Amino acid sequence: MGSAAPANRPLDLVRPMLATPGTAPRDDGWAVEFKWDGYRGVAHCQGCDVRLISRNDLDFMPRFPELNILPDLLRNRTAVLDGEIVALDEHGRPNFGLLQQRDKAAPGVRELRPSRPRIAYFVFDLLHLDGRSLVSKPYDVRRAMLVDLGLPGEHAVQVPPSFPDTEPEDVLRVASQYGFEGIVSKRIKSRYEPGRRSPAWVKTPFRYTQEVVIGGWRAGQGNRAGKIGSLLLGAHDEQGRLVYVGHVGTGFSQVVLAELQGQLTRLERATSPFGVEVPREHARDARWVEPRLVGEVEFRQWTSDGRLRHPAWRGMRPDRDPVSVVLPST
Repeated sequence: MGSAAPANRPLDLVRPMLATPGTAPRDDGWAVEFKWDGYRGVAHCQGCDVRLISRNDLDFMPRFPELNILPDLLRNRTAVLDGEIVALDEHGRPNFGLLQQRDKAAPGVRELRPSRPRIAYFVFDLLHLDGRSLVSKPYDVRRAMLVDLGLPGEHAVQVPPSFPDTEPEDVLRVASQYGFEGIVSKRIKSRYEPGRRSPAWVKTPFRYTQEVVIGGWRAGQGNRAGKIGSLLLGAHDEQGRLVYVGHVGTGFSQVVLAELQGQLTRLERATSPFGVEVPREHARDARWVEPRLVGEVEFRQWTSDGRLRHPAWRGMRPDRDPVSVVLPST
């Protein structure tokens, strides 16, 4: 995007800047934010027109119609916002499981019922305002301009707190008390780097998560006989091959298993989609599928042979493209 553009010119899509996993920096010149557990979305707002774009170019607006209040909150200004779509529980805390439940009710939701999880868009960056790109501005300047927009504190659109020059351990302690996913440290004088995983942002989670591509499944036993017992998971290596990273058989509800069964049945194929050989004990009796579905697991650590240790299913990631699911860099 250029440094300036007419306010009525269609906005170019801005790819979200991504954080690098690591230990929170302890030197000066950093601000710390809570790490939210939801769907990342960049909102492109131009008058009454709003597109809330995921990392794989999915427009979230039909799924979350309560966010159509953005034009009113911005007073029909032209802006590009970066943030996270979250589902809030009865205590106002983000809950990824509730977001999965709500996602099944969309698109096409017209009437919001009280029983559905409350949705909020937590805006943490401002990338464009009234025809002017801000990506080259430092974080603290963008953050001040975002606060100046005056978005409400208790609403479907909120600006969460930022803690400049604060000990990360203090923010981590609060994040732990409130059940948040972790923290993100951002260098105060850093520019926004669209589409890049940058060391200027460092994410420090309490637990590890990994996006995975479903490459197959194996039948279970007992009440899962003939049905999904475990999913065979993969991620892409540096050569673009889908590499087997393990299997997961826990963390599913009966409803989720039934929905997955239908999806995977429609994607069945005769051969393995993995680019490397799957261990014989896991490939035995496997039902292979086209690698089109992306999910997320929680796990303890990576094993020495590149497997997920004690993974548990967290949910589907419709906001991710299978090609973007890669092995972590070592």
